[in-house]
Amino acid sequence: MDSQVGQELVRLIRDHRTASLGTVLDGHPLVTLILFNPKLDLSGFDIHISRLAQHTKALAQNPKAALMIAQPDNHTRNPQTLARLSIQGYAEPIHPDGPAYEEARESYLQRFPQSAVNFDLGDFFLVRIHPASARLITGFGKIYDLSAEDMTSLARQTHGLE
Repeated sequence: MDSQVGQELVRLIRDHRTASLGTVLDGHPLVTLILFNPKLDLSGFDIHISRLAQHTKALAQNPKAALMIAQPDNHTRNPQTLARLSIQGYAEPIHPDGPAYEEARESYLQRFPQSAVNFDLGDFFLVRIHPASARLITGFGKIYDLSAEDMTSLARQTHGLE
């Protein structure tokens, strides 16, 4: 895959701070708007969620999750050509006493400083969505099916980490 695809992938993710989170609750689909913080190499997407939320109950029932990150429709072009990324993966809590927690917390707060108060609430916790696969659409007929390894490799190339 060429570097232009990697640049478009990284730009779409970095330019957006919200995504639609897809889960399954009691056997039915559930979609929720959430804030997300991607790891630099796109190997994970951190979310900070409340134990009181429906999507948290859904993830406890089934850790399979999807994220949809999409370019907004500004009514100036065909909406079918909007860039979008659908990620399929699984969710795993980041335990406060685990080695990844402090880095994930600090990175999340750099992106969302207004969320600091939520870290003081007992019902919020960090969850990492681990991608398994993704579909990137960058325009009409420009469709790319990606593995988790493809995403990480493209991100590393784009950031000069390889």
